[in-house]
Amino acid sequence: MKTTLIIGAGAAGSVTLKKCLMNAETFGELHLASRTLSKCQKLKDDTNGPFKIHQIDADDTEDLIKLMQKINPTITINMALPYQDLSIMKACLAVESHYVDTANYEPKDEAKFSYKEQWAMNDEFKAKNLIALLGSGFDPGVTGVFTAYAQKHLFDEIHEIDIIDCNDGSHGHPFATNFNPEINIREVTQKGKYWQNGHWIETAPMEISKDIDFPELGPRKGYLLYHEELESLVKNVPHLQKIRFWMTFSDSYITHLNVLQNIGMTGIKPIDHNGQKIIPLEFLKTILPNPSELGENYNGKTCIGCVFQGIKDGNPTQKTIYNITQHQTAYKETAAQAVSYTTGVPAMIGAKLILDQKWTLTGTRNIEEFNPDPFMTELNNQGLPWKTI
Repeated sequence: MKTTLIIGAGAAGSVTLKKCLMNAETFGELHLASRTLSKCQKLKDDTNGPFKIHQIDADDTEDLIKLMQKINPTITINMALPYQDLSIMKACLAVESHYVDTANYEPKDEAKFSYKEQWAMNDEFKAKNLIALLGSGFDPGVTGVFTAYAQKHLFDEIHEIDIIDCNDGSHGHPFATNFNPEINIREVTQKGKYWQNGHWIETAPMEISKDIDFPELGPRKGYLLYHEELESLVKNVPHLQKIRFWMTFSDSYITHLNVLQNIGMTGIKPIDHNGQKIIPLEFLKTILPNPSELGENYNGKTCIGCVFQGIKDGNPTQKTIYNITQHQTAYKETAAQAVSYTTGVPAMIGAKLILDQKWTLTGTRNIEEFNPDPFMTELNNQGLPWKTI
């Protein structure tokens, strides 16, 4: 019998859990674990679901191994923090469980976004005939699947990719992040970076912006960021000449973020406060709205996709593949806003394709390395329909 372990009971993790319950024939015996047991219990009470709950410190590999030896998971879906990717992967190797995550490893004391440490575990996962699926969220995740689909069906050569991400919604708070504040703010306050003609080009944080015509939304101002899927797509897309990542932010968001940066509240190094060491960004996280509680009054929609330029049958070609998700539609199904939904659903889909043996490449693999067709079908079936223009 198949057994599935989900680690992390936050906003996106709750979506993954609920979607696994909706696809119970694939996921078998279901377990949910979190550092905060009360989060697991609330989900169990809310769903009345047939799953078991556990308290776990995902930073502690030995603690993870002990729990996983009792559960014997066929697959482990990591919906915890990126800081914990390596400890969970090591535990998966010890108990021989497949592994899925939604974001690359980050050391807690440094805003460093790279697959290097996870790619280094490739031989270990291969030796045990295991799959470690890296980046099965939306971006990274679905954007990689869109790219693989475009390579397979729409282009002979892809030369340029612009990944575009717009949250055109309103949650009613003066300032809030749509996913974990620590991860979100670390991401947007770091230097930007893009790849062109064989070289990485670094920019100051939020230095470059432009108006982007988002499908079904119209022009919105996007800011150039570095995002981890750029690293893997540069590696896995032949003929690529340029790739960039763009995300929209409201003027109010930018103003608040600038003030928080200027007064030191986004810092990740410990400071002394009344004789205690605290990390400003961790303190800020405690006073910001919880992303898992934003959904009920969230209006609007997200638009995330890829704009491709390249060659098909000898002719210059441009195509855009994208998804639109309504915040209220996501909330009605899973009691979560669209940003959590668009992360949690693809994590379930990636795990589903592994358990259904539609994806069988072993080792540490980025999502664009697999056949995109079954994933694209599941997106339409599981609430994330896509369009091509």
